[in-house]
Amino acid sequence: MVDYNQITVIGEESNKKVALTSNEQTIKNTDEKNWTDESTTRKLAQIKSLRLEKLIETDYLALSDVTLSDSVKTWRQSLRDIPANHVDEAAYDLLLARDDSGNLTHSVWSKP
Repeated sequence: MVDYNQITVIGEESNKKVALTSNEQTIKNTDEKNWTDESTTRKLAQIKSLRLEKLIETDYLALSDVTLSDSVKTWRQSLRDIPANHVDEAAYDLLLARDDSGNLTHSVWSKP
């Protein structure tokens, strides 16, 4: 089992584990808390990035003389509505879920 309250010091002779000082432990605990607290923000940023990629895939249609089908218009609107319609970390987890092949599984990502 890994002891996360120690650090590994790499030296010429060997690697050895050294306990963290109380100051180092405080910094480590603060960093871990900040990482956890910012989880929702990181997930939303990832979702917005994915959304932008999906919108860019069909921007050429929206910017051309080609008329968008109603299904594509609806899909693009559902992508733009993600932040309003999915507001918590559980919803973000569903939006970011992937299958064994790495494909996003939530239906909102499926282009009609």
